[in-house]
Amino acid sequence: MTTLAPPPTSSPSSGHRAAPPTEDPRWTRPALWAILLAATALYAWNITSISGNSFYNAAVYSGTKSWKAFFFGALDSGSFITVDKPPLALWVMGLSARAFGFGTWQLALPMVAVGTGSVALLHRMVKRDFGPVAATVAALALALTPITVAINRDTNPDPILVFLMLLGAAGLFKAVRTGRLMPLVWSAVAIGFAFNTKMMQAYVVLPAFFLVHLWAARGSLGRRIRHLAVATVALVVSSAWWMVVVDLIPASSRPYIGGSTDNTVWDLVIGYNGFGRIFGAGSSAGSAGNGASFGGSAGVYRLFNEIMGGQISWLIPFAAIALIAGLVLRGRAPRTDAERAALMLWGGWFVLHYLTFALAEGTFHPYYVTAMAPGIAALAGAGGVTLYRAFREGSAARGAPPARAGSRAWGKVWVLPAAVAASAAWAIVLLQRVSGSGTLYTVAEITVGVAGTVAVLGLLAGRFTRRDRLMGFAALAAVVALLAGPAAYSVSAATSATNGTNPTAGPGTGDGMGGMGGGPGGASGSSRTSGTGGRSMGEPPSGGGSAPSGSGTRPSGSETGGDRTGGGQMGGGGTQVSSAMITYLKKHQDGATWLLAVATDQTASSIILESGQPVISMGGWSGSDNAMTFAKLKSLVTSGKLHYIIVSSDGGQGTNSEIATWVKAHGTAVKSSAYDSGSSSTTSSSTSSTSSTSSTSSTSSTSSTSSTSSTSSTGGLYRLDASDVG
Repeated sequence: MTTLAPPPTSSPSSGHRAAPPTEDPRWTRPALWAILLAATALYAWNITSISGNSFYNAAVYSGTKSWKAFFFGALDSGSFITVDKPPLALWVMGLSARAFGFGTWQLALPMVAVGTGSVALLHRMVKRDFGPVAATVAALALALTPITVAINRDTNPDPILVFLMLLGAAGLFKAVRTGRLMPLVWSAVAIGFAFNTKMMQAYVVLPAFFLVHLWAARGSLGRRIRHLAVATVALVVSSAWWMVVVDLIPASSRPYIGGSTDNTVWDLVIGYNGFGRIFGAGSSAGSAGNGASFGGSAGVYRLFNEIMGGQISWLIPFAAIALIAGLVLRGRAPRTDAERAALMLWGGWFVLHYLTFALAEGTFHPYYVTAMAPGIAALAGAGGVTLYRAFREGSAARGAPPARAGSRAWGKVWVLPAAVAASAAWAIVLLQRVSGSGTLYTVAEITVGVAGTVAVLGLLAGRFTRRDRLMGFAALAAVVALLAGPAAYSVSAATSATNGTNPTAGPGTGDGMGGMGGGPGGASGSSRTSGTGGRSMGEPPSGGGSAPSGSGTRPSGSETGGDRTGGGQMGGGGTQVSSAMITYLKKHQDGATWLLAVATDQTASSIILESGQPVISMGGWSGSDNAMTFAKLKSLVTSGKLHYIIVSSDGGQGTNSEIATWVKAHGTAVKSSAYDSGSSSTTSSSTSSTSSTSSTSSTSSTSSTSSTSSTSSTGGLYRLDASDVG
């Protein structure tokens, strides 16, 4: 790991050799602790009210009831089907829930911890090469990234993904500085664990990792290549071990792999969570996404549009300018120059993520971009200090001859003020988009305008009058100008209810439905709606009585919402799953393993959290998974492991349509009068792909009805017993 030492003094002949460490300024540690406390406060504010993603919450709950479900990442404790992600994040939350009980803060606590840990880790790495000022700015920028605040207050796996990727970067930096093998191996292992958090997204940074080590690490070229080969083996092993184990287990002895087309993790990796995300419906590999996007249409401008701009783009202009100028200023440094290696790594991190997220044709949610936040924040700190040093001294390449330094006058006069002006102007544009949304954003806009003007004029005046104190004051004003907007959005994210399944920060400036609705649209505020479609997370599922606040509706656009189309509507068709129905099912469960079988994960997760019982999702997220077959259904019914199934009135498509027809022909319809005795909260089991996508813009809330949907011979709740299977 890196050490908390001041930046090394390198020369053309010294490579990575560092000067004897000097003591940090007295303000360094208090500033770091203040940032970490602020980050923790933002991420953990009112932690007991964080609802999270009901899809993952249900899987975590099931994992606390069954170690088998825990290992596979199954949605239900009976282990019928898995979620469509690898289980490492579920393991982390599950261990917390097993240790402290299942509830809001128990699931949110690991996310808060890794979110704050990521800020500390970034500070440590940037400080090693660029000093305490750069590290402080980078840590503050990461802590105040709006989408990062929003996702760190959720139960999606992304905070753990980011932390593991940063651990990988820390190992890489140590391997580059020392030329040793083991730090590189541990870097690869960290990325392998990140792969087991969110699969192919963890590999976005790998080209930058390989390039930086191959170019900048100490030792001969042959030695560097050998080290990379060994690290690649470690990467493959740490990435693939869970996948290989699961795929080697007979399908009859494990859950169906949710999201796959052939019940294998490998298909999930290369298809649904791989090429399907990049190429969308045009992908022929595995289960491809259908192009659904909650962040606007794909294109270079995507991260600046009305949906995404306020989430991540505040510092992108400054980071891009700082990256280009920094690499130019370090152009004549030795191959092993630590600062250039760091700029290459953070620049590659930023550029690779930007291109991936901007151009991806498959499913895209705004909170994915939290993975690029460390790259932007590091460039803001490290690149900013590099530009400031060039602005004052004429060259960032230590040891460069004075004549050569003088030839770079552009770097010492125009680049830093231009970068500050560009980002401040963009911040004003973003804040103008939400004009009228509240005093907080008005104050932020005024602050950006005043501080940005002071920064640019102060930098130029201080440079031409050679007043270092004035330049220092102007640099501080620049930090305020660049971070005032993100801070306003971050405070909003921490103090307002968020949509646990599609979290965003700040006021709504778009419908979040670019892939389904034609791109960013007028302000609706919909991206900030609350609710998850699961029960309130303040207590474990009980299943009795009326549904607690926040439960009773299907999840509104989860991490995988709208990813696929087609499939059956088993459990759909407008049929309502009420608290009264759940009470009836538990009373008549008759020793069955599963309380009920429904069409999709959305419906199943809500009922699991409401009832505390395992529920079968027969078709995965959108009903298109072939998890349930005739043979499997008949076996479950014959063995007494399943009695109740909800089918839709329209029957759906494909295999589920055939199953629905068979169930209606052989099962016994349960009329609503058997369980409905008055008003009760309901959980909608209508889960068509279109409605699951559209629901990201609607508030999930408890709905009360005088009665549930009437069950008839054409759809609704059915009971099957062994005698019905012929």
